[in-house]
Amino acid sequence: MTAETVEDPAVARERAETVAPTVEASATPAPLEPQPEVLVTEVEAEAEASSPTPVADAEVAPSPVVTEAAPAKSSWMQRLRQGLSRTGSSIGSLFVGVKVDEDLFEELEMALLMADAGIEATESLLAKLRTKVKQQRIEDAAQVKEALKALLSEHLKPLEKDFMLPLDGTSVVMIAGVNGAGKTTSIGKLAHHFQAAGASVLLAAGDTFRAAAREQLVEWGKRNQVAVIAQDGGDPAAVAFDAVNAGKARKANVVMVDTAGRLPTQLHLMEELKKIKRVINKADSEAPHEVLLVVDGNTGQNVITQIKAFDAALGLTGLVVTKLDGTAKGGTLAAVAAGSQGVRPIPVYWIGVGESLHDLQPFSAAEFANALLG
Repeated sequence: MTAETVEDPAVARERAETVAPTVEASATPAPLEPQPEVLVTEVEAEAEASSPTPVADAEVAPSPVVTEAAPAKSSWMQRLRQGLSRTGSSIGSLFVGVKVDEDLFEELEMALLMADAGIEATESLLAKLRTKVKQQRIEDAAQVKEALKALLSEHLKPLEKDFMLPLDGTSVVMIAGVNGAGKTTSIGKLAHHFQAAGASVLLAAGDTFRAAAREQLVEWGKRNQVAVIAQDGGDPAAVAFDAVNAGKARKANVVMVDTAGRLPTQLHLMEELKKIKRVINKADSEAPHEVLLVVDGNTGQNVITQIKAFDAALGLTGLVVTKLDGTAKGGTLAAVAAGSQGVRPIPVYWIGVGESLHDLQPFSAAEFANALLG
């Protein structure tokens, strides 16, 4: 790759530094040897930059992320059910001691709309439910609830997709989202899960705007014993560029690039995101391999607006839905699956219901429907 690189003292002082935690020999493998960092002072020199020739790698099938051992599954389901209890109770309580009649369907419609399932998903689910109740001559409200659970699971199934970890080569994952969605925390948790699945990880502290964002990611790096590429201020695109090159040099399986939070209405910041993605592509002509949007599950229908805006700017490949614990708007994913307001039904890789490392888990349509409707 050719880029306009100027080595002068002022720029050298802003070179991204690698923050690597101390690793105990008995706990984890020894840290990889540090590699020379690539300094890019003007990474936007698009006209002059030529794409590097990709090296042909042997075809190796990627491996899905296996995040937790089997004993943790029941505990996860409990936490998921508890997290979605506010939404679930408002819907599930409708099936207690009632007749299966039009009043029940009207109340279900109102409850689904209040849970931010959206008009499209609500109408589709209730139309299928009416047909099923009529065809199977269901007269018991509890059986109607089970039928709705099955229909909701089927409705959400298109959003279910495994995140594939590369067994060979380096996968670059760019993380975006609005302020406060939980991007940096999610990156720390994902680093833990990727390592548990046998992958080596490198982090890039691309949020150079928020106070203490760099320190927060470095702390996550120490907890997970993962190296962090960072700058004390500076250009986030340059941090991303250095991180991708460092990840390739160290043969890391995953490089995760954090970015500063921004609203879709902040057009100049959305343009900065596009720049970061272009610069990542300069470091690796096939990167970023994944572009993930972290969304706060409490924001309801506003999630649709965020997905549409970030998808238009970056071409999203997946979602991470956080803070579902205690939300009354757990039906939002149904709206995404239905393509509400013209949104593209982007896969949901992970959902989160708490602060601990184990409170972020792969999305399962059946588990979500069971937890939501009890």
